[in-house]
Amino acid sequence: MKTIGLIGGMSWESTATYYRLINEAVRRQRGGLHSAEIAMRSLDFVNVVELQKAGRWDDAGKLLGEAGAGLARSGAACVLICTNTMHLVADPVAAMSGVPLIDIIDETAKTLRVDGRRKPLLLATRYTMEHGFYTERMARHGLEVVTPDCDDRGVVHDVIFNELCQGQVRDASRARYLAIIEAARGQGIDSVILGCTEISLLVDPDALPLPGYDSTAIHADAAVRFALSDTMERAA
Repeated sequence: MKTIGLIGGMSWESTATYYRLINEAVRRQRGGLHSAEIAMRSLDFVNVVELQKAGRWDDAGKLLGEAGAGLARSGAACVLICTNTMHLVADPVAAMSGVPLIDIIDETAKTLRVDGRRKPLLLATRYTMEHGFYTERMARHGLEVVTPDCDDRGVVHDVIFNELCQGQVRDASRARYLAIIEAARGQGIDSVILGCTEISLLVDPDALPLPGYDSTAIHADAAVRFALSDTMERAA
């Protein structure tokens, strides 16, 4: 089994979900007392948020890249950035880490393509919804990503940072997210991407007005496939 490297803490609420999902998948596939071999570097999220707000993406890339390099030195065979937004700096992180970076955007896009989706609604932070890096990478896979209007983007973003990243899950916020998704049904939207790793704490992707795709679960599954690939080859 290969060691999975997690760059986490952004926020730790969703990093805990990664840890659980990865270990549950390994137990399902290998049985018994098996669990995943994981190396983790959990960052202080406030430092990352300050760089985001200041638009200091180069510095953010260096911070995460150094974390990835440290994971590689500790034996990680791959690296995951446990947040969608910070995939804005995925390229420098991959370069500094020196091991494969499993990209959450690519993995989510592949899953949608397999299911025949073409026009998903993206719910995420403002950085992810508005910067362009996410929609541009999705377009490489033939997907036309749509985001909510400006006011609703603000609601989605504020719930993530002011509530979910701080361990608060509110029924009123869930209702607002569901209303945003419902409104998108009339725009030819065929699916919903939970494009922030905390959103699955608020809404169930299998209980939405449109087919939902949890990027956190998709990313974790991809990591497990990578980690067990040598094991599965030997078993075959």
